[in-house]
Amino acid sequence: MSDEQQRGGDSEEASQGEDQRGVHDRWTQGPDVSTKAQESPLPGGQDDDAEILRERQRLAQLEMMDRWIGGVLTEQRRTRRWKLFFRLMLLALVLVSLTVTLYRVFLAEPSAAVPAQQHLALVEVHGVITNDSPANAERIIQGLNRAWESQSASAVVLHIDSPGGSPVQSQRIYSEVMRLREQGDKPIIAVIEDIGASGAYYIAAAADEIVASPASLVGSIGVIYAGFGFQEAIDELGVERRVMTAGENKAFLDPFQPLDEEVARFWQSVLTQTHEQFINDVQAGRGDRLSDSPEIFSGLIWSGEQALGLGLVDELASLEQVARAQVGEASWENYTPRLDPFERLTRRFTQAAAEVLGLHSSHAPIKFQAQ
Repeated sequence: MSDEQQRGGDSEEASQGEDQRGVHDRWTQGPDVSTKAQESPLPGGQDDDAEILRERQRLAQLEMMDRWIGGVLTEQRRTRRWKLFFRLMLLALVLVSLTVTLYRVFLAEPSAAVPAQQHLALVEVHGVITNDSPANAERIIQGLNRAWESQSASAVVLHIDSPGGSPVQSQRIYSEVMRLREQGDKPIIAVIEDIGASGAYYIAAAADEIVASPASLVGSIGVIYAGFGFQEAIDELGVERRVMTAGENKAFLDPFQPLDEEVARFWQSVLTQTHEQFINDVQAGRGDRLSDSPEIFSGLIWSGEQALGLGLVDELASLEQVARAQVGEASWENYTPRLDPFERLTRRFTQAAAEVLGLHSSHAPIKFQAQ
């Protein structure tokens, strides 16, 4: 081989080596690669990817927590709504039950649907007989007329448990019972429970028959007026009484003035005349069944057993026994009109206050009342 050929071969090999080095520099030392490597080194890129991943995980956890808290709150609100609903339903049921009970107890008229079978028609005379008490003439007379008009009522029963009361109220009821009794369509029976005295016995005397228990208190046919005298008390207290009247006797029962003898005689005449009215009506109602004992009209009160011997009652029996004798079973219907609940509460409060203060709630100064 010549020297020129050898030099040509060496040049060609050098040229290929340079080409090879040039290719290697473009991939490893080129300007683009170097710039990118300087701007974004490999370790820094890996840190950024890890940080982004952690941030995404944290956001996902927060979102999951928000969803869980939202679900819990929604469930709590739903639970509260159901609790409130059931509480309102329970309150509504209680209110409805209470309303129905109060209506039946206080407002519903008894015997609205009269039974077809035979029964006793009951009219209650309970408590003190006054115009502002449950045992007032208007209420009892209304019950009497309803009971009397009932076609299935075999008898009208005055169910009495009263110490008496106002002469006027007692006379009104007595007159109505006598009017119905004279028609003779059905018997009127007075059944006395614990007590049937004074004005209450006045009413019972109008019935066709009076029934009492052996231990019942019966009688007290008399009239009473009770008051106080405070004239010495106000003198000791230094109180001056100022009363102006038109009519010299207008204030004749003033408790702060001494009772004059002439005034006492006059007032006694009023009581005596009222007592005579009582006696005459009892005799008209009882007739020959009364004994001749003068003590009957003395104001004394007897047991049912004693009253039977005096002719004040006709039989010793209970309400159940009377019902069995009349209709064959212990069955009756109450025809007494119901009281308004608020009026009933007011009356009870007034009566309780009067008893505590030692006062009488009746406005009538004269009473057919056992003491």
